[in-house]
Amino acid sequence: MVVAMSVGLHFSAAHSSLRAMEKIICSAPFSRASSGFAATKPFRTLSRRLSSSGTTIIPRAAPVTDVEDGNQGETDTIPTPVVIIDQDSDPDATVVEITFGDRLGALLDTMNALKNLGLNVAKANVFLDSSGKHNKFSITKADTGRKVEDPELLEAIRLTIINNLIQYHPESSSLLALGAAFGLLPPKEQVDVDIATHINISDDGPDRSLLYVETADRPGLLVDLVKIITDINIDVESGEFDTEGLLAKAKFHVSYNGKAIIKPLQQVLANSLRYFLRRPTTEESSF
Repeated sequence: MVVAMSVGLHFSAAHSSLRAMEKIICSAPFSRASSGFAATKPFRTLSRRLSSSGTTIIPRAAPVTDVEDGNQGETDTIPTPVVIIDQDSDPDATVVEITFGDRLGALLDTMNALKNLGLNVAKANVFLDSSGKHNKFSITKADTGRKVEDPELLEAIRLTIINNLIQYHPESSSLLALGAAFGLLPPKEQVDVDIATHINISDDGPDRSLLYVETADRPGLLVDLVKIITDINIDVESGEFDTEGLLAKAKFHVSYNGKAIIKPLQQVLANSLRYFLRRPTTEESSF
């Protein structure tokens, strides 16, 4: 089921590079694959690889007047941009959905930019509703033909889409948290991380649990979330990561030793996420 949303325990030097990657997203493979996101238990394997992995450059958006065959509509109320990365609905492909009112066209440049990440991109369908035109794509890795399971590559997909959105629709910059990193106009208001962060964990059958996280968006957030989860030996099976304006909302199907997460471990996971999603501390900013 696709939920349309309004979307580690010890961070090493590798994490510092993730926090600073406003324009660079690493794409190292994770240690072993699962049905939706690459499982990262133990995540220490990734930490050792980050410094030597290849990188994908996400350039800062430049002022442009062209639109990807869409309607500029500058005199209208600017709609909230939405980017959904769905790992649940298709077992064989990663489904991406992009919405920005009725302003988006064929998105050929966005498709080409995603192909430059080593991906096969096929237009799945387009549908209209009260929120605008929804553009869906099916994405697989070009070298394997399989869906994308590496959280770092999924994050690169997300940032590539957002960067292109800002490039061709500069008016979206002030409505996106990543507008400060990639855009011409940063958001007029900043989201208070402590207030915006909400975490809920519930059973989703006997063999897995459903983790829901809502928080302020930032570059590298998807990678951070998976790292926090897998650092306490919880497996991430599949999920969905949504970006809507200044917020990010994620749902993950998670398990521990093939079973749903018991209440004490749920509390550990929730506490870990709250701790590392809060606003930067004095210790971090002093270096």
